[in-house]
Amino acid sequence: FQFVLEQVSRQFIWSFLHSHPFYNSEQVSQRFVEVKPSNFTVPPLADQAREIYLKTVDLQMGAYHRLIELVEPTVTAEYRRIFPSRDPSEKRWASAIHKRCQEVARYALPVATHAHLYHTISGITLHRYWRLCEEFDTPLEQRFVIQKMVEQVAQIDPQFMAMAEEPIPLEQTLEYQAFQTFHRPLTNGLGKAFLDEFDQELGGYTSRLMDYKVHGEQTMAQAVRSVLGLSKDRLPDARAIGLVLNPATNPYLSDSLTLTTMSKLTRTMVHPHFTFKKKLSHTADSQDQRHRMVPGSRPVLASHFLAGRPDYITPVLIQAAPEARQAYDEIMRDVWQAIEQLLNLGTPVEYALYLLPNAFPIRFEESGDLLHFHHKWVQRLCYTAQEEIWNTCREEVLQVTARFPEIGQYLQAPCWPRAQAGIAPYCPEGDRFCGVAVWKLPVEEYQRLI
Repeated sequence: FQFVLEQVSRQFIWSFLHSHPFYNSEQVSQRFVEVKPSNFTVPPLADQAREIYLKTVDLQMGAYHRLIELVEPTVTAEYRRIFPSRDPSEKRWASAIHKRCQEVARYALPVATHAHLYHTISGITLHRYWRLCEEFDTPLEQRFVIQKMVEQVAQIDPQFMAMAEEPIPLEQTLEYQAFQTFHRPLTNGLGKAFLDEFDQELGGYTSRLMDYKVHGEQTMAQAVRSVLGLSKDRLPDARAIGLVLNPATNPYLSDSLTLTTMSKLTRTMVHPHFTFKKKLSHTADSQDQRHRMVPGSRPVLASHFLAGRPDYITPVLIQAAPEARQAYDEIMRDVWQAIEQLLNLGTPVEYALYLLPNAFPIRFEESGDLLHFHHKWVQRLCYTAQEEIWNTCREEVLQVTARFPEIGQYLQAPCWPRAQAGIAPYCPEGDRFCGVAVWKLPVEEYQRLI
């Protein structure tokens, strides 16, 4: 079934619709489309709580537009440096600059911001949606939207959901019961200890390699030999790995259709396996989780929120513009104060946390095999990728390369495979070319501001 969804929150999309692998979504991006003032989910609040909520959303919207203005001089200066022959006042280049400003300004927007999308799922997935529609983090919105989905399907086939089991009440879900056991009464003690421990274990990384198959290279090489029916003396490990991962010998790696899951030889990449401990903003993770074959264990957000302790990711571009940094820190403090005011009024946590900014950190573990990490790394090492995800991919590739050099030497931005395969132009982005000959750089020299 394909549904058109409008005026649904990005919190709901992140927490529910995109938290599993069995869907396809076509969604408008906040990176490239400016957010309108009225496009926010407003939970059922009354009187003072509603007033605080709406006032805070208005402040966040104001900060969004203010940040666009404050980072523009920094973005324009960097754009001039990269593209000295382009006139930033020309319409198409001015638009490109504005979009880069929007990309970082949106970190101040609440996760209540609306999105609209086409969402395609199978019948069995709809049954699963209905059964678990009242789980964390947005049970009210989930119940409402999934109810509408079920009603729409019933108009086509009244019997399709006839045998569906009723939704599991929130209070009976595993996550709710565990949350009640460890976080009630709601205090900051456990959450603070977790956040401090998690960040310490990151050791300065945004994504740290925590576990992997020790013999990943040897296992992959043997799998290549098994596919071809060759012995070790005929096809040594390094050559076997290069046969699959070197774009000069494997044309599938530079093909725009991503043929790697279909090829017998490239499927040998499923054997090396990696686990990373990660910390991404809510907005960056909303993109990261779309790599559905590299799944992660995302948190119950209420367990990560601490009253009195603003907790947020600051994009490097905001850090590079002092006025923007000051305005950014101010709106974050205002948002935390507002959420605390709502909670003190007895507002359900579900409703109060809709005010969390896109900058709120998602701390989680992510695991996957080389086949699907390879697709993610190559695409997201492009300088046009969202900067935060680009940086985590850079960190991940460098850590993998340090342990598995035979694999790591082939992990680079998407222009590099095309260059190795002799496919021109090397950059696949057309007018969106980043302006840097990244295909000539080793990953350790990758750096960018915009």
